[in-house]
Amino acid sequence: MAAGEEQSREYLRRHRLPELLHRLGALLLFHRPERPREFLIQVLERVKAGRRAEGEYPFLMDEANVDAMFSLLDVLGQGYIRPAQYREALKTLGLSTEDLELEDNDLITLDVFKEGM
Repeated sequence: MAAGEEQSREYLRRHRLPELLHRLGALLLFHRPERPREFLIQVLERVKAGRRAEGEYPFLMDEANVDAMFSLLDVLGQGYIRPAQYREALKTLGLSTEDLELEDNDLITLDVFKEGM
């Protein structure tokens, strides 16, 4: 791999740009705004404000949606899901799973699930 290509990949990884772009795309498809460019600008302004602790990050789903998603994954109503299910849910929403340190036998509760979302 060429040095320039490796530097580009490192830049994208360091700034988590693929995750950001995936999440922005998911927000667009979820909300389907009439004016997508203005919507994206507003979302990015909220992200910027959230980083300065002046506001909240834009979320794709509200708490009721997260509860419903967990219920769909926890089909037996045991109060937990497996790490593989958790990873897939995060990936589906465009969230990173790289930093997850889970063993295959760990149990993911609703509280842990909400925190990850």
